[in-house]
Formats: sequence, C-alpha cells, structure tokens
Amino acid sequence: MQKKIILYTDGGSRNNPGPAAIGVYIETFGKKYGVSIGIATNNEAEYGALLFGLKRIKALVGKTKAKKTSVECRMDSELIVRQLTHKYKVGSGLQRYFLEAWNLVLDFSAVTFVHVPREKNTVADSLVNKALDEKEKQVSLL
Repeated sequence: MQKKIILYTDGGSRNNPGPAAIGVYIETFGKKYGVSIGIATNNEAEYGALLFGLKRIKALVGKTKAKKTSVECRMDSELIVRQLTHKYKVGSGLQRYFLEAWNLVLDFSAVTFVHVPREKNTVADSLVNKALDEKEKQVSLL
C-alpha cells in the first residue's frame, strides 16, 4: 500500500540576499525543523527547505519504503512550484537546486508540488522566523 506524506516548506532571507533560514514541517509525522543556512536569497532558501524536507522524509521512512511513498509538497513560493511543475523556466542561478530536487523526486513513487497561500503555511513560516531570530541573537551577543 502506498503511503502519502504531507510536507510543508518555507524559506526566507532577510535583506535578500542575507541571513537565511529554512522551515520544514512534515505534517504526517509531526516533525518540525527550523535551520539557519547562512547567506542566501529567498529563492535559494525556498529550494533549500524543499531539499531538506525530501531528504528528511527519505531518512525517516528508509530508502526501500521511499519508493512506495508519495509526497505532497506544499509551499507558498509560487515561483518554485511553477518551476517544479514546468510552468516557468529555471534561471541559471537556481538550476542546481532544481536538478537536486528533481533527482530527489526519483527516490519516491510520486511527488507533487502544491502552491498554498502564506496563511496555510504558518508552521513552516514560523520555523523560518524562529531560526532567523535565534541566529540574530547569537550574532548580537558576540
């Protein structure tokens, strides 16, 4: 039987490019991750969150079960969703992220990308902001 996993992702950058973080909420497992990723653009952070989320799911279910698992990726980045669904071209700055995402998709039975409004992505968004705020506090303490 095929299992479906719901994944919410978000990425953000302050000053774009600037300090960036990712937020990943694997709703199916109740797992939440907020990670500072250094300096990046908003779009790089969005892709970074997706890549992190797909890798975490693969690690959680295992390589063999991943092949029998479908993932629904919900994100508020219309650009990333439209690139991954082949509605928009991928610029040279994001091609490596797109290719890595596409290679990860092959590890699962099916992966779909769904654009959701920001208000439907509040858990992942809050994880991004928490990671950015914590990183900012660390820097200000130095």
